[in-house]
Amino acid sequence: MPLGQVLCESGMTLNYVYFPITSIVSLLYVMENGASAEIAVVGNEGIVGISLFMGGESTPSRAVVQSAGVGCRLKAPLMKSEFDKAGPVLHLLLRYTQALLTQMAQTAVCNRHHSLDQQLCRWLLLSLDRLQGTELIMTQELIANMLGVRREGVTEGALKLQKAGLIKYSRGRVTVLDRKGLEGRTCECYAVVKREYDRLLPSVAAT
Repeated sequence: MPLGQVLCESGMTLNYVYFPITSIVSLLYVMENGASAEIAVVGNEGIVGISLFMGGESTPSRAVVQSAGVGCRLKAPLMKSEFDKAGPVLHLLLRYTQALLTQMAQTAVCNRHHSLDQQLCRWLLLSLDRLQGTELIMTQELIANMLGVRREGVTEGALKLQKAGLIKYSRGRVTVLDRKGLEGRTCECYAVVKREYDRLLPSVAAT
């Protein structure tokens, strides 16, 4: 799953669901003028394509690989067949969907009420939770699209965090140097989302 790969477009009927393993997928809402903003991220804790089993068949969001890596995909009919058996998979997918909805709601609140600096910290921490290492390979443009801000704002925010010794930022690579420092600098939104994921998906959080 290479950086920038589009897994599905807004309104597209889903032929597959995707399970990121070492990659991260961003769910973006795209405006008519082409502007976009991230509404959630999906990593090794989740699945891309919940609309398939929630009955909608398609979604108004675009799914883009935010951090390159590997993942698995499953044909849509197989996923629906397993969901319809009403067994453990159904209950797990519903718990994940609840966690994802919490992330989406908190992202909307965060984008409305908190500073770009806090949003960037939240975004870095959510991404870090879904990676095995401490380095993210991201372009300024991609980060700006995720947060729905100008590239200059991302540069300014990243340089502030670098000056504080929290990250190292160079040529599209972000290395987190002080996770605790990021947690102390971000807003309440990160903790709200993390608590809900840990509560609803404890076996995933423990791995």
